Amino acid sequence: MTMQTPTSDSTLAAVLKSLDDDKAEDVVQIDLRGKSEMGDHMVIASGRSSRQVSSIAEKLTERLKQTFGILSKIEGRAAGDWVLIDTGDVIVHVFRPEVREFYQLEKMWQNPGETVEAQ
Repeated sequence: MTMQTPTSDSTLAAVLKSLDDDKAEDVVQIDLRGKSEMGDHMVIASGRSSRQVSSIAEKLTERLKQTFGILSKIEGRAAGDWVLIDTGDVIVHVFRPEVREFYQLEKMWQNPGETVEAQ
């Protein structure tokens, strides 16, 4: 299998497809271009349980490695409450619903008056 050269948009598309394939819930995409130097996109999603959160993150990092050769940095996989996956251009947060509600990252990154909706 030939690896593709990733762009931030192709990485984002692969992330969104992987999350959909693994039945992640309440997926939200936030455009960070012009807002932050940490990446071009942020994706926030929920899993129903710690096991599903960890599984979503594990499969996502494996798919990105196979497709693009991206070695993602990953934090929090063992606990499964909040897993952070840093692909370089796309930052992915996968939460259990209660933890996501507590931190409310979407509200922190939206512009005043802007509504961020789940896909």
